[in-house]
Amino acid sequence: MRYNEKELQALSRQPAELAAELGMRGPKKGSVVKRRLVKLVVNFLFYFRTDEAEPVGALLLEHCRVTQEEPSGFSISFIEDPERKYHFECYSEEQCLEWMGALRRASYEFMRRSLIFYRNEIQKMTGKDPLEQFGISEEARFQLSGLKA
Repeated sequence: MRYNEKELQALSRQPAELAAELGMRGPKKGSVVKRRLVKLVVNFLFYFRTDEAEPVGALLLEHCRVTQEEPSGFSISFIEDPERKYHFECYSEEQCLEWMGALRRASYEFMRRSLIFYRNEIQKMTGKDPLEQFGISEEARFQLSGLKA
């Protein structure tokens, strides 16, 4: 994927939906758990060394699976390479569940499906399309027919 490094760094400085110091182990064989500041901003999961301001890396949370691995741990894997997992260790099961929920809600596809659902609910209640006032009601990305089963 192509990206602009300066824009990605600027995004990493934005307010986070969720941020915490977690244990993190990368997908390479033999990698060890390291303490990282992990920050969820929109649909990116940034991770930092605990003493640095610039991110060490970022995961784009699209086409990924978030799985609970143990009571206080979860992993992120991507559809195109499900064996390549990033593992995270939380301080508690509650923190783990909070992170898993936030990560699952962070993808563009989840937000799109939510928008379509609420658009249809508002239209049923009011008889009006709430997107019409923005001139985008006919765009394919906002249509129910565009959803994959």
